[in-house]
Amino acid sequence: MSQLLLAGKVALVTGAGDGIGREVAFSYAENGARVVVSDINDQMGRETAKTITADGRQAIYVHADTRKPEDHRAIIDAALSAYGRLDIACNNAGIGGEPGLTGELTDRQWQDVIDINLTGVFYGVRAQIDAMLKTGGGAIVNISSILGQTALENAAPYVAAKHGVVGLTKAVAWEYGTRGIRINAVGPAFIRTQLLNRLPKEFQDLAPSLHALGRIGERHEVAALVSWLSSDQASFITGGFYPVDGGYLAK
Repeated sequence: MSQLLLAGKVALVTGAGDGIGREVAFSYAENGARVVVSDINDQMGRETAKTITADGRQAIYVHADTRKPEDHRAIIDAALSAYGRLDIACNNAGIGGEPGLTGELTDRQWQDVIDINLTGVFYGVRAQIDAMLKTGGGAIVNISSILGQTALENAAPYVAAKHGVVGLTKAVAWEYGTRGIRINAVGPAFIRTQLLNRLPKEFQDLAPSLHALGRIGERHEVAALVSWLSSDQASFITGGFYPVDGGYLAK
């Protein structure tokens, strides 16, 4: 039997109650990690953890609002209390925000997206670095987007936040590479999630044609890359941005 990618590791996932985050949590568990599931939606977060443990694997659930630095510390404390260490983190929690032209956006429309999609990732990375340094290092994967490399009209807060996640990832890679911490960003294109389902139907109908492969991506296709980047097989990979985009950025 082949060695599991993440055997013996302890991993956390934010926004793991649904979508890509839930699939990453499942993938981490399937690859041998003990998983700390966090979400702001307690019902969905607990369902993710329950599904993992029902398969005979290990997981706990921790409520977290990623806009709050103290909630990130609570996730870390729970990981250390349950499993004694933290080796892997996936900062996935995010929102799409309300569409609108930049000149017409309210302060709240801007701040809601920045608070969760960028500042929340910073809070997570900061807390995770502290925990990982105590045990010799670890691997962090931040979920950005194809919009961390390009633009989309009526989505300036989201585009700005996702570009910011890529920049944060690169900065941390250089600050902590020699101290045993690797960090990378993954950029999904349009993936079959509730976030996609909330977009106008005309855009959902158009979305497959925006990818060179002519289809929407699946959550497991993102999770597979996240798990690999989190593993020792990616030991010389840090500071990168890796699209899971069906060729979207190739055009």
